[in-house]
Amino acid sequence: MAEKKKKKYVAADSEVSTTTQKRKEAKPVGNAGPLRVWAIVLWVLAFALEICALMVYLGKLDLQFMPQIWQLICFLVLDLICVIIGSQLWKKANHIDPISEKNKTKFWLWNNMGVIVASVAFVPFAILALTDKNADKKTKTIATVAAVICLMIGGVASYDFNPVSSEQLQAAQNTLGGKTVYWTTFGKVYHTHDDCSHLNRTETLTYGTVEQAIANNRVRLCKTCAKQDGVSGVATEE
Repeated sequence: MAEKKKKKYVAADSEVSTTTQKRKEAKPVGNAGPLRVWAIVLWVLAFALEICALMVYLGKLDLQFMPQIWQLICFLVLDLICVIIGSQLWKKANHIDPISEKNKTKFWLWNNMGVIVASVAFVPFAILALTDKNADKKTKTIATVAAVICLMIGGVASYDFNPVSSEQLQAAQNTLGGKTVYWTTFGKVYHTHDDCSHLNRTETLTYGTVEQAIANNRVRLCKTCAKQDGVSGVATEE
């Protein structure tokens, strides 16, 4: 019978070295306010870069040291980078300080603000390129394809596939606020037991508070752990 692998435990803010394991007490999850401010700053910068791309396309801006098509691609790629980074900061802030899910429309819009920003950051440019009858075919095609690809990448990267509500966070805090929870590097849930059957093949576990787990995008409790603890009223998932 194969010997069971020993688990390594890593604090939520710790790094693991190949020789010496570092163990530190988990730091607070942080403040959502600055994250949202930086997200907005990056999104405004993204809109400015889109305007630059539009000006290049219309011949109102010419950097001269590179061909027009490469100027367009550079501005669109920088636009995409700002959109994605801003969206990641926004999603992180929403996991630290989530809003209520009572209003479903507002809940979706707030959590997926990055998707809206991605649309504003690329759709106008794509429409202009598609409807422009004066541009040469090659420039028009490349510009349109580049904008659509950026829109798709930015939209998917900005979408929150695992949103959390203030009600979910409050329920988890009320039920598990005093417990240490565990999660894996690529796992989707957090666990209240380090010997949970779903963790048998995991050598490294991150541990911290339930607030830290949710801030790190593990917003649901493992169903097996919930059943073992007799926990109800907390969002769970296998």
